[in-house]
Amino acid sequence: MIRFLIRRLAFFVLTLLLASILIFTLTRILPGDVARVLLGRDAGAQEVTRVRSELGLDQPLLVQYFRWAGSFLTPDWGMTFAAPRQPIRMIIEQRATRSGQLALLTLIMAVPTSIMLGAVAGFTEDRLPDNVISILALSVASLPEFVTGIFLINILALQWGWFPSSSSVRPDATFAEALPGLWLPAISASLVLIAYIARLTRAGVIEELKKDYVRTAILKGVPYPLVIVKHVLRNALIPTITVIATSTGWLVSGLVVIEFVFSYPGLGRLLVFAIDNRDLPLIQAVVMTTVFVILTANFAADLLYGLLNPRIDLISQ
Repeated sequence: MIRFLIRRLAFFVLTLLLASILIFTLTRILPGDVARVLLGRDAGAQEVTRVRSELGLDQPLLVQYFRWAGSFLTPDWGMTFAAPRQPIRMIIEQRATRSGQLALLTLIMAVPTSIMLGAVAGFTEDRLPDNVISILALSVASLPEFVTGIFLINILALQWGWFPSSSSVRPDATFAEALPGLWLPAISASLVLIAYIARLTRAGVIEELKKDYVRTAILKGVPYPLVIVKHVLRNALIPTITVIATSTGWLVSGLVVIEFVFSYPGLGRLLVFAIDNRDLPLIQAVVMTTVFVILTANFAADLLYGLLNPRIDLISQ
């Protein structure tokens, strides 16, 4: 187990390092001059040179990379390029907190619901419950996010008045203060996940039910509920863990459409703002934060594999 953890941590660090190099390289080869974008087209050559020197853009790329990468190990992540200039770490922490709260509420709503629906559909293959759940899942999955978002606003917010139509909150708002505005974007994001995870769970349950070990366990007199919980669901959920882990990154920084529909101040909107303003340090910080979250989620998924599937030899990996 210790060897497995060391290898996974080494893979974690190596992947993060390679991702940082790729992110830095891609942002540096973008067309255009950042200093001129910040100053405007009418800026003189001396002003552009001065700003490039202040921002460190006149240094060799290798020096810029090590300075930027090393800053992530310190409390100071630098300042944004776009005015008004603000500490990048403060902005990332505020937006990441908001995105994390939205992701957590979405997962709490989506994961148990989708697993339950997928299991019911798998155990009732080609029967009424399976057909109903499958049709609903396909219908929801086919709808664009902005359509479900607008529908939820019109019904749950404007007509029924259950939730506020806007999810805009102060940067320093507590979770309790932000919670009323979290429900609608969380429901909208949950619908997408529920549809996908339910279909995946259904396929896993159906596949496991057809295997010989299930029939053998039943013939030996093992109680059917125990066979379902201990064997079928346990093995069927292994692919689901991967989906949940990879969905975490999407929930943290990929909900751009949902965040715009509900005016929610998450990392997705921050990334769009940074790209629009060509704010390279902010772009790099948002993407690196996303990569770190995805790698952390995948690391947690690898550990859960061993708990759900005893056939995986953690020590030998």
